[in-house]
Amino acid sequence: MSILSELWRDLSALLFPPRCAVCGEPLAAGERTVCTLCRATAPLTGYWREADNPLFRKCRGLVPVCRASAYLFFVRGSGWRRMIHGFKYRGAWRPARTVGEWYGASLREGGLHDDVDAVVPLPLHPLKRCLRGYNQAEYIAEGIAAQLGVGLLRGCVVRRRNTPSQALRPRRERAGNVAGAFAVVRPERLAGRHVLLVDDVVTTGSTLLSCAETILAAVPDCRVSIAALAVSRRELGEEG
Repeated sequence: MSILSELWRDLSALLFPPRCAVCGEPLAAGERTVCTLCRATAPLTGYWREADNPLFRKCRGLVPVCRASAYLFFVRGSGWRRMIHGFKYRGAWRPARTVGEWYGASLREGGLHDDVDAVVPLPLHPLKRCLRGYNQAEYIAEGIAAQLGVGLLRGCVVRRRNTPSQALRPRRERAGNVAGAFAVVRPERLAGRHVLLVDDVVTTGSTLLSCAETILAAVPDCRVSIAALAVSRRELGEEG
């Protein structure tokens, strides 16, 4: 690195210090993406250590998934919730892979996902992906796959209907909104495998479960587990 480049880097760090993706405060030396305080106070679920957790029971009652987990509670007013909305709606995608790595490390240490063969990000419709410029679930899935030491499978499952955002739909209409929205186009890549289906947020669970159901119907010998970065406490019957 040239002296000029080093000076520019130092000047940029002075004028535009990296900030915590959760609270917005400047990051201290050695901190990455999220400050130490926000990481220490994160609303973690601990579900990666509990096979029979509330999210698993909710999902298993509808679709025969092997495991279901979430990293964070999606808490109203939380900076973590604002961060997720940032890479979901405002183009601030960079924290997604880092937080995916943290989630993947927890899944690895929990030991319940040792037999996962591959990670599958929940697909976006091509039009929505084009407008947004990326699929945030892919960044989360990349981080998880890297920590689990397994491959990331893109393009095996596609979204063939550009459904309206679930966040804008009444709860009672969400399952119907995503019915038939997904299709498996590369079943041979899923056959006989245990795949981890990844998305950013689970509220009612309709979208993830619709995709999981599509995979299981198209590839009967595939096993599916679910990993969401965050889950709504309200949907699990908890406060928040």
